[in-house]
Amino acid sequence: MKVIILGAGQVGASVAEGLVSEENDITIVDQDGQRLAYLQDRLDLRTVVGDAATPSVLRQAGAEDADMVIAVTQSDQANLVACKLAHGVFNIPTRIARLRSRDFLEDASLLSTDSFAVDFAMCPEQVITDYISRLIEFPEALQVLNFARGRVCLVAVRAYDGGLLVGKPIKDMRDHLPPGMDARIAAIFRGNQPVFPEGNTVVEAGDEVFLLAAAEDIRAVLRQLRRMMNRVERIMIAGGGNIGMRLAKSLEKRYEVKLIEGRRDRAKQLASELNKSIVLFGDATDEDLLEQENISEMDLFLAVTNDDEDNIMAGSLAKRMGCERVVALINRRAYAEMIEGGPIDIGISPAQVSIGTLLAYVRQGDVAEVHSLRRGAAEALEIVAHGDRNTSKVVGRRIDEVEWPKGVTVAALVRNFETPVIVGQTDEWTSITRHGEVHIAHHDTVIEPGDHVIIFCTRKKLVKKVEKLFQVGFHFF
Repeated sequence: MKVIILGAGQVGASVAEGLVSEENDITIVDQDGQRLAYLQDRLDLRTVVGDAATPSVLRQAGAEDADMVIAVTQSDQANLVACKLAHGVFNIPTRIARLRSRDFLEDASLLSTDSFAVDFAMCPEQVITDYISRLIEFPEALQVLNFARGRVCLVAVRAYDGGLLVGKPIKDMRDHLPPGMDARIAAIFRGNQPVFPEGNTVVEAGDEVFLLAAAEDIRAVLRQLRRMMNRVERIMIAGGGNIGMRLAKSLEKRYEVKLIEGRRDRAKQLASELNKSIVLFGDATDEDLLEQENISEMDLFLAVTNDDEDNIMAGSLAKRMGCERVVALINRRAYAEMIEGGPIDIGISPAQVSIGTLLAYVRQGDVAEVHSLRRGAAEALEIVAHGDRNTSKVVGRRIDEVEWPKGVTVAALVRNFETPVIVGQTDEWTSITRHGEVHIAHHDTVIEPGDHVIIFCTRKKLVKKVEKLFQVGFHFF
């Protein structure tokens, strides 16, 4: 597939890296020649220096025979104009835009083919906000991901010495779960090395374990590997930019929120827009300010400024002064790997978090979800099975009959996806309804047409092989 990526920032570079590894023909456009030269040295792609929203630059990038344009520059206006040109001038079939403004995101008519002609719009800031919000619900987790519209939950945790399953084989896990409940350990990482999870595999203290279960069961499963932490009630946010503001708006309804912003005008604007959050004008690395605002009583500190060093310093200081848990946005992957597990409990790479929704749209086949794991080293995907035993390599077959690439684990299936299922009660009048039946995958589980299959790949390069397995033969059509 011939793809033009407009914008060589964190998101554009991450998308390029993901697609180049899958044998696509990639051209990336940016006005920063040095940044492009750096990418060209690392990746097998073409580069074009210039304004992404001009016909001549798009033509130079190969727009006349491109299959897709992905506009992820820092400017909403440039991304929209580029998509309009891609559709109206070059007839590029698929057009994707990164957008920050709610005006465009909330009015679908503005993105129609009669207007800016955007097939798919993504807002990385909102994706990151949702991602952090899920982490807050599971304070003991390293990563929390949803599949099948929230029907299935995948949680990464660090196994602790004394956990019920630590020191025991995986096959013993079901003995500790309530009757009728099931779960799957989709993957284990010991240090940086993947350990393929089989029945006799023994979980060790310190292992990074990826647990998957139906959403209503995941907390009970987590207790087998982790001490459950106290519920988060008090949160301090460092940084009032787009992400900090979105987080405060999202969290202030349920939590006590304090937000620190270093720009006076921005702090005043935030104070006028937020309803319950306390907005503080100051520096999040100011020890006196943190002590004055009782950082030691905070359950969670979120460092989400635009500066990696500030986030690391503020987060480290908050931890040293007694905050129970610290999460920091770290754009540089090397920084995130270096600091996580020290004073910073979780280092989040914004680009790696946000590109999953985009990759799910880009990928061939019926891929419903893609999540980047371990800062892009591994991936989990939800893919819909089509065809029958004659036209598909997976449908109508037991899981142990399929020749899965080494390093691939089938974790679960969601069947009858459109069928409502009552999974619990909020009170005697209100039931909790979700869609589809969750089947935790075992060796004798048979994949049926329409199943949403959740698969874990310990290496990103395995994704392409999995997609080929799910491709339907010619006779299906």
